[in-house]
Amino acid sequence: MCGGDSLSFLSCLFPCSRTMSRILIVGAGLTGSLCAHLLRKELANKLQLVVWDKARGAGGRMSTSRSPSDPNCTVDLGAQYITVTPEYALMHKTFHDELVANGICKPLSVAVEGMVMKDGSYNLVTPRGVSSIVKYYLNQSAGADVFYERHVTQINLRDGRWEVCRKSGSPEAFDVVVLTMPVPQILQLQGHIGKLIKESQRRQLEAVSYSSRYSLGLFYEAGTQIDVPWAAKYITDNPCIRFISIDNKKRNVESSEVGPSLVVHTSIPFGKEHLEEEKDNVEPLILKHLDAIMPNLPQPKHVKCQKWRYSQVTEAFPDCPGQITLHSKPFLLCGGDGFTHSNFDGCTESALRIVETLVSNLQ
Repeated sequence: MCGGDSLSFLSCLFPCSRTMSRILIVGAGLTGSLCAHLLRKELANKLQLVVWDKARGAGGRMSTSRSPSDPNCTVDLGAQYITVTPEYALMHKTFHDELVANGICKPLSVAVEGMVMKDGSYNLVTPRGVSSIVKYYLNQSAGADVFYERHVTQINLRDGRWEVCRKSGSPEAFDVVVLTMPVPQILQLQGHIGKLIKESQRRQLEAVSYSSRYSLGLFYEAGTQIDVPWAAKYITDNPCIRFISIDNKKRNVESSEVGPSLVVHTSIPFGKEHLEEEKDNVEPLILKHLDAIMPNLPQPKHVKCQKWRYSQVTEAFPDCPGQITLHSKPFLLCGGDGFTHSNFDGCTESALRIVETLVSNLQ
C-alpha cells in the first residue's frame, strides 16, 4: 500500500482493464454516493457506473425534506450534523476538508443544549441540508447513471453476470453489484442471492440490528418567530421526544424571507413501541408531547412525519470489516453502516473498503 492520505492506496491498485465493467450500486445514501465518487475518480472511464435507489431522491438516512409551499424552507429528518473525532480527523481529513472547502459543510457555531462532546471532537453542519453531502458526491461521479424509484427485489446469476430485478421495469444485467442498503433489506432479497450467502455469513448478517425512531419536520411561514435560547436541544425527561432542532438556526442561515423549520426526533423506546403503527396515528402523539415541552410554539403551516425503521446501527457485523463479499466471480458486495457504525466516518470507511476490494480484484 502506498503512503499518503486515505485515497492513495487506490491509485496503487489501478487496474488495466480491457473491457468496461457495468457496476450497479444499490442505495443512493452516503456509502453508495461516496462509492460512486471514488470509483469514478480512480477508474475514470474504465467502467459504466449505475446507481439505483428505491426512494424519490438521494440521501437515504441523510435526508433533507422541503416545505410543500417553499422549497427554500428545509429540515433534516435524519442525520443532523457530522461529529469529527480526533481519530477520524486524521484518517479522513481529505474528506472533511473537501466538504468544507466546497461550502458543503461548515463548523457548528451555535448552542446545542445537552450535547456531550469528547475532548478534541468538533461538529460540522450543512448550510443547504445534510442531503447536500450525498448530492455533492453524486455530482462528482461524472457520467454515472443515477435512477430513483428503482426498488430491487431479486438478484440472480445468469451467464456469469448479475440479473437484477426491480418492482417495475425489466431486469438488467451487471458485472458487479454493490448493496449498501440496511442489512435486513439485503436479507429480504429474492432469487439466487439467498443460496449464495454462506450459512456462517447469514448468521452474522441476521445478528446486525438497528434502532427505530420517528422524526417530525415542522415548516413555518416567513416571519414566524420561535423564541428559544438554543438552536438544538437534547431532551432527557420526556418519554417520546429525544431531540429538537430549529434547523435554520442550527445551520446559522436564518433569513427574513424564508420561514423557520423545526425537527423532532423521538426516543428509541417510543420508536420501538409504535413501529408498526401508521404514521398518521403516531404524528398527533408526538405533537402532543412537543406541545408539553414547547407550549408557546407557533402553529406550523406544514408537518411531515418520517418513520425510520432502520435508524442507527446498535449491533454491527462482527469486527466491523466495512464490507463483505458474498460472491467473487462475478463480484457481489455488501457495505454500509451495518458493517461499521452509524455516522459519516463509518460510512466513509465502508466506502473505502468496498472500493479497495473492487479495485484490487478487478485487475
